[in-house]
Amino acid sequence: MYLITAAFLGFMGVSGFFGKGNISGVSVLLEAPEEIYANVPFPLKVRLANRRRFLPSFLIRVHIGDDELLFPYVGVRDAEVKYASTVLVRRGSNSVGAVHVSSVYPFNFFIRRRKLDAPVELIVFPEPKKCELYDSPERVRVQRGELSSGATGYEGDLISLRNYAHGDPMKYIHWKASAKTNKLKTKELSSLSQKPVVIDFDKTGIRGLEERISCVAYTLLRLHRQRVPSGLRIRGRVFEPGTSASHKAAMMRELALYGE
Repeated sequence: MYLITAAFLGFMGVSGFFGKGNISGVSVLLEAPEEIYANVPFPLKVRLANRRRFLPSFLIRVHIGDDELLFPYVGVRDAEVKYASTVLVRRGSNSVGAVHVSSVYPFNFFIRRRKLDAPVELIVFPEPKKCELYDSPERVRVQRGELSSGATGYEGDLISLRNYAHGDPMKYIHWKASAKTNKLKTKELSSLSQKPVVIDFDKTGIRGLEERISCVAYTLLRLHRQRVPSGLRIRGRVFEPGTSASHKAAMMRELALYGE
């Protein structure tokens, strides 16, 4: 009986030693896309690194809220990357945190768990909701901009590659470049130029604040995809018409932080 007890305790000691080292030797880095919209799923990049000098890591699970990713094996001083489909419901300042790692290694008797401090501070853009600015003084200009051409921003010759943005068709993702850079890349193609449009946020005729923000965001995104130079007048600030991704992001950020 004594020998059985001693063997069991030794077994438990070995299990605890390897199990603890298996999860204590890893770190997790989270990376979100540059553009995130409320209530729209986005790929959250999860990088699990094994910092140990001699032993690989086995059967590591990374828990982020309700999401769970399994990393079966990570080599010595190596890292593996996976993506979690994530949704944030509120526009404005947000964070993704509460990251845990767990593992049943080495004998599947116990689940060892450790909390990691890996929050990511994010600005979540407004949820774009389809609408028509019927009461807007800019209505005629918006419609003229939308109907003057069939350009969508995805035609003609390849100009460059850029980071993936919300609304990009999957067929235009450049998978080879995405694999090399570990970031989703979209092919930037030539398109037709169109007449500039400026939206006055306070003169849209939409009473509900969140509905107005979502409507304006949708309209600006639609104009951007069609390569219509678009601008925004809001809170005494004027964004002159433009078509660049940075210009669009600046207007989305202004809408996202409205009222904060």
